[in-house]
Amino acid sequence: MRETLLRTLGSNAVTDLTTSPAPATTFADHFDRIVDNIEKVIRGKRLVIERSVLCLMAEGHLLVEDVPGVGKTSLAKALATSIDCKFGRVQFTPDVLPSDVTGVGIWQREQHQFEFQPGPIFANIVLGDEINRASPKTQAALLEAMEERQVTIDGTSHQLEQPFMVLATQNPMEHEGTYPLPDSQLDRFLMRVSVGYPDRDAAIEILDGHGQIRVEISSVIDAATVSSMIDAARGVHVAPSIKGYIVALADASRQHSAVALGVSPRATVALQSASRALAASRGRDHVVPDDIKELADVVLSHRLALTSDAQLQGRSVSAVINDIADAVPVPTGHDA
Repeated sequence: MRETLLRTLGSNAVTDLTTSPAPATTFADHFDRIVDNIEKVIRGKRLVIERSVLCLMAEGHLLVEDVPGVGKTSLAKALATSIDCKFGRVQFTPDVLPSDVTGVGIWQREQHQFEFQPGPIFANIVLGDEINRASPKTQAALLEAMEERQVTIDGTSHQLEQPFMVLATQNPMEHEGTYPLPDSQLDRFLMRVSVGYPDRDAAIEILDGHGQIRVEISSVIDAATVSSMIDAARGVHVAPSIKGYIVALADASRQHSAVALGVSPRATVALQSASRALAASRGRDHVVPDDIKELADVVLSHRLALTSDAQLQGRSVSAVINDIADAVPVPTGHDA
C-alpha cells in the first residue's frame, strides 16, 4: 500500500472518461511541479526551493535566514501560492502580542458569551516575517502550534488544519530591535536554509525584469494532494542500519570537542522525516545513506552550539557537521 502511494497518487490524477485513463501522477511529478512553479519567481535557487518543499512534505517548519533583499518573503509567498490552501501572514514587530498570532475571544453582547476569532496561525501555510523582531512572549505563542498542531485559548484547545507549516524569516545581521530565537524555538524548525545572493545570470534576469509586470503564478496542487504526499512520505522505508546511522551521527555531535550542545532526539526524528521526503521526491521507496548526508547540515546546523574556543578559532557549524559525517562509518550492504 505504501509503495503504491509513492508510485502514484491516482486519486488526484485527471481522467477523461471518453478516452483511455491518463497515467497517474507520482510523488516526484507533483514535487517537481511545485518546485518548477516557485522557480518562476525565485530565479537560480532551485536547491533552496527543493528543500523548502521537502520541509513541507516532511511535516516540518522552515527557518529562512539571510540578509535583506534576497527573496526570503518571496519564497514563502510563492510556496503558499503554489498550493491551493489557506495562507496566513504575521509581520512580526516588538509590539505584536500573542493574541495577534493565535486569536482572541471577543464578547458578543447579544449571545452573552465570548466568540473565538482565530488568528493568522489558523492556516495551512503561515509566514512569520522577521520572527526575531517579536518579543520572547510572542515567539513562545508559536511553540504549541508548531509542535502539537493545536492552539489553546482560555483553556480550550483548537486543532489546526492539515497540512500545516510555519515558514519564518529573519535577518541575522540586524541586531537592534531584534530578539534572538531561543534554543527551544530553533529546535522546532525542521530545517534552516539561506537563500544567498543570486549568481551572475540570475542577477541579470532580475535587472531585466525590473520595472516590468511582476511574475504571477497560480496554484499547481491542492491541500488534499499535499496531505496524500505527506502520507506517502511517511511510508518510505528506513532500514535499521540507516536508523543506527542517524543515531550515531547524533551521538558523535554530543561527543565532538568543538560542540558545547549536541543535537536532541527531536533532531534525529527530523532528519529521518526529511530523508524520507527526499527519497520520495527522487522516486525511491527507501532511504539511502546519501539522503542523510545531504540533509545533515540544513537539519542539524541550527541545533548545534559550538564551544567558545571553537568560535574563537573561527570554526563554523557546517564544518563541524562535515567532520562528524566524515568520522561516522556509513552503513553498507543490502540492509542500507
